[in-house]
Amino acid sequence: MTISGAAEAAAAPLSGQPHVRPATPADDAFVEDLQAIAFGPGRFARTAFRVRERFPIDPSLSLISEVDGTPSGSVWMTPISVGGIKGYMLGPLATHPNFRKRGAGKLLAREVSKRALARGEGKFVLLVGDQDYYCPLGWEITTPGNIQFPGPVDTSRVLLLSDDRDLAKTLKGPIAAFEAGA
Repeated sequence: MTISGAAEAAAAPLSGQPHVRPATPADDAFVEDLQAIAFGPGRFARTAFRVRERFPIDPSLSLISEVDGTPSGSVWMTPISVGGIKGYMLGPLATHPNFRKRGAGKLLAREVSKRALARGEGKFVLLVGDQDYYCPLGWEITTPGNIQFPGPVDTSRVLLLSDDRDLAKTLKGPIAAFEAGA
């Protein structure tokens, strides 16, 4: 094997291991089907869906996980602001049942958050999710009731990731629009 061949092999994901790539329009049907499988018809009634309905996702922060070339999961990111502070709302994050327990969901959550925050336009990534899943990845519980959603939400599931370790406790206000690059 040549040195360049070894470098390519080292950069390639291990067989059976998930890797992440940007979503393309060709992934739209996969993502729609995946969300239907993962969340069912009730997904349209969720408060997080109301946020994404009001504020469009950032397509440049839409990612797909693949295992051996097969799409296995997806994640979206929606630019928002809370109390005048710009950030992002992660979700929906979904992994196809055939690929669960391989780390694709955690890889997607970490990677999309890293990409969003690296832009320097937003200070946080907010989500509504399970503490047991997200807190080990760095998310923190927000102060209950501080962040106002456009509908009911279990405040114990409102989590925030930020380099500012105090922001989860101090961020306060309604979710509003934020346009990336503005």
